[in-house]
Amino acid sequence: MSTQAKPDFVDEEPSEQAVHDYLATHPDFFEQNPKLLSSLNLPHSSGGTISLVERQVSVLRQKDLKRKRQLKELIEVAHANDVLAAKIHELALQLMAARDLQKTVIVLEEAMRSGFGADQAVLVVFGNREAFSDIPAGRFFRVIDRKDNALKPFETFLDGSGPRCGQIRDSQCTFLFRADAEEIGSAALVPIGAGAAIGFLAVGSNDSDRFHPGMSIDFLTRLGDLIAGALKRF
Repeated sequence: MSTQAKPDFVDEEPSEQAVHDYLATHPDFFEQNPKLLSSLNLPHSSGGTISLVERQVSVLRQKDLKRKRQLKELIEVAHANDVLAAKIHELALQLMAARDLQKTVIVLEEAMRSGFGADQAVLVVFGNREAFSDIPAGRFFRVIDRKDNALKPFETFLDGSGPRCGQIRDSQCTFLFRADAEEIGSAALVPIGAGAAIGFLAVGSNDSDRFHPGMSIDFLTRLGDLIAGALKRF
């Protein structure tokens, strides 16, 4: 049996995690050891090597480019919101000036097609068609009884609490856009009045990405509130 004294510890190479943790808690390590910093090399995608400083500069440049892209996107969104706000304001002024329901419907149809660039738009109002006999039936204005079987495909939407965006069912698309149904790639359904008590607005686009479930619906909600206020006057 050997009587040689054993060392108190074994000098092992520190693990990657230990090095990581040390550098994380000592961010000024390389400031205190500048020669070590300049001597470190990292593999580059080109197959060569670059210094750690060059790598850091490259990373910072990439972060800067990412922030610039994010800022550009935010500016574009802000500009788009300003444009929409201006259109909503203009529509509100036109609706306030409308003296009867027929003029209100005309203003809404024109706004949807030209002001808001809708490929197709339909305003569905719940009620008795005879009560709206003074308003010509057309592609935009539709009057139907709330309990009509034709509205069954919309039950989930009508029982909901807000606008819906995305691709709509064939039965819904056919009811709303009729002969133009096959051209519609996406649509927005906007309830008019609390619980869609008055009806709903359908805005269709030939672009399948124009309306999608992940988009903000604040603008559509405000549009629905504005239309509800205008229709309630009559």
